[in-house]
Formats: sequence, C-alpha cells, structure tokens
Amino acid sequence: MLTRTEPHTRHFHGLTPHGFHRVVYYEWGDDANPAVVVCVHGVGRNGRDFDVLGETLARTHRVLAIDMPGRGASDWLNDPMEYVFPVYLTTLTALIAASGADTVDWIGTSMGGLLGIVAAAQPKAPIGRLVVNDVGPVVEQAALARIGSYFGSDPTFATFAEYEAYVRKISAPFGPLTDAQWEYVARTNGTQRGDGRWGVGYDPRIAVPFRGQPAPPDLWPQWDAIRCPTLVLRGADSDLLSPATALQMSERGPRARVIEFAGVGHAPMLLDSVQTEPVAEFLRNV
Repeated sequence: MLTRTEPHTRHFHGLTPHGFHRVVYYEWGDDANPAVVVCVHGVGRNGRDFDVLGETLARTHRVLAIDMPGRGASDWLNDPMEYVFPVYLTTLTALIAASGADTVDWIGTSMGGLLGIVAAAQPKAPIGRLVVNDVGPVVEQAALARIGSYFGSDPTFATFAEYEAYVRKISAPFGPLTDAQWEYVARTNGTQRGDGRWGVGYDPRIAVPFRGQPAPPDLWPQWDAIRCPTLVLRGADSDLLSPATALQMSERGPRARVIEFAGVGHAPMLLDSVQTEPVAEFLRNV
C-alpha cells in the first residue's frame, strides 16, 4: 500500500465548442489552507500519479491533482481534436479558479510540465513556484518516437496480471520500481471493461492530435519569460530531457535548480521519499 490517506474526489465542469464535460480532481490537505499546489500528469497518465506526493505535501499544503479530459475519471471529449494545449490550459485555469487561491504552486510531469512552462510564462501568471518533471523547452525526437510506438493503441488483456506486465514493459523507463509500486502504477492507470478485460484508463483518441503534430514547438521563449522560482527534476537516463537542455534550463530564464535521479529514465514517478522530499523541500522553503 503506497498511500495511507485516500484523497477526496472533487469535480467541476469544463466547456469546449462541443459542450460541457466533467473534470475530476483529487484533493489532500486542509481545504482552508491557502497554500495550494496543482499537480498535472503526463500525456497518458492521470492524477493518481500524485497520491504519494499529495500525502507527503498535505502536512503543509492543499494539493489538487487533476485527471485531464479523456483520462482517469474525467469525461472523454466529443471531438478528439480538442485534446490540445488550449483546452488543457483552459481546464487548468478553471481548476485554479475552483481552488479559490490567488496564487498556486505547480508540479507538472512531462505534458504537465510543458503546460506549466506555458502557463508560468504568461503575464500576471498566478504561479508562485514551478516544478518541471523530466521535460524541457525542447523535447527529444527519440522519446517521441518511443512514446508514439504505443500511445493511443488500445490493447486489452484477459487478466490484470497480463495488463500489469504490459505496463511494466512500456513504462520500463520509470526505473526500478518495487512490485507494489508497479501494481499501483498499473491499477491507477488501468480500467476493467464491461467484458472483464483490462485496458488503458484513457481515451485512445487523445493520441490523434499527438500523432498529427511532428514535434512540440520550441518553448525557449516561454522558458525565458518565467520569473518564478523553478525546480527541474530529471531522470539521469531520460531520453526526453537531454543533459544539454537541462543545463540550459539552469542557465536561462528562471535559472532553475536541476536535480537528477540515478537509474531513472522518463519520468521520475515520485513514489518514494528520494524523489518526493526534494520537491517538498523546494515548496516549503523557497
């Protein structure tokens, strides 16, 4: 059991040109605490990736971890071409509004980190501190090719054990997780279908815009516009955030502090104190 405190499950309604949709998020900590942290997951993941971190931070912060549209318990969108950054940023703006906080800290893994970079670069951005987990202004093509080889496919498996084996294979860059951690990673991101088979816990159509765009845009102008204190986490074996890009992130824009985790690729999963405590220290002490 990786987390002792189950989060509260909340929701609000988002809006796109094709109608409203329900957006679910998870909350830890005192709901009257003005110190709010927003956690945003990677492209094919969901808010439950932050269970351990949410519990860790709950002593000092109110933590909100979202299931982005099409993932986890949130509704799937009617038009797959709406699985794009403008919709995601509007969704996250609604989450910040729902929090009632004037300023929030932001923790983003992979896609969530890119969204954090874009959001923090905006004039009058309500972001006090930014944590970017294994992503940067330039995304390596090798990583995009690797992710694209499985992302958006919709395999199903007769048993949970078979599904977990699949997750271990495609997510091997997460690093040397324990059996309990792998079970958690698979169970919180999988779903059992009506016929009893197991599969991914997201709308496979979220990959449609991903596959239609050859590469994310260069975000160095946005990075250079960030003014808030920033921490960058990097898997030492990451194929998505290169050492050269991480070095530049420490020298440009917010001049982020960079922490690397040995034996980990893309991306650090924040499931143990080695990875969560540097984040907690940054948010509590800056």
